[in-house]
Amino acid sequence: MDFPLAASRSALDEGRRGGSKRAVTSPLTRRTFGQLAYEPAWQAMINFTARRTANTPDELWICEHPPVYTLGLAGKAEHLLYDNGIALIKIDRGGQITYHGPGQVVIYLLIDLARRGLRVRELVRRIEQAVIDLLAENGVAAVRMDGSPGVYVAQGECLAKIAALGLRVRKNGCYHGLSLNVDMDLAPYKAINPCGYAGMAVTQTRDLGIALSPAQTARALAGHLAEQLERA
Repeated sequence: MDFPLAASRSALDEGRRGGSKRAVTSPLTRRTFGQLAYEPAWQAMINFTARRTANTPDELWICEHPPVYTLGLAGKAEHLLYDNGIALIKIDRGGQITYHGPGQVVIYLLIDLARRGLRVRELVRRIEQAVIDLLAENGVAAVRMDGSPGVYVAQGECLAKIAALGLRVRKNGCYHGLSLNVDMDLAPYKAINPCGYAGMAVTQTRDLGIALSPAQTARALAGHLAEQLERA
């Protein structure tokens, strides 16, 4: 599916403006893991959320994954178009099917929503804004799309997806998070309808002229996420 660019001009303007700072509300711990197999990372998020107490600090987990497709709770298997040898894992986040692979930055948000006074919709907007702000400071205008969480950039007269997100909440504890395509092999996306949309274009920061490595991008994006999350 091609998303028409004209529908999102106001969002492009919003992406260029960014947001304003507010007061810090709660400490945030950042952890960088390198490349992790998907299923152990997922189980670790579940375990962390199950054990957390009112005093557990919120955390950002920064990593990459080996090639894997993940399918959300309401996901439809037919969005995997053909078998290319990459494993498909059904998981407990929202959303449809997406791809993770080397060269993609993944940041998981293990957040106490009640403590931060956040609802899921507001958290999604702040995550999207962190990506939009990162791209803006590197000269790329980006947008969000109503009804299709994630971040998109202009590709000709249409929009291409550059970041995907999906969340799960248990007893006010949020986990899962977002992925940002940086410098990766995009071919595996051809085997899926990304996020459930047939023909959706995908892109990455390298192809937009951003010279940051995945590690540099991860550090910068974690900083923007912290700024968004540490607001009242």
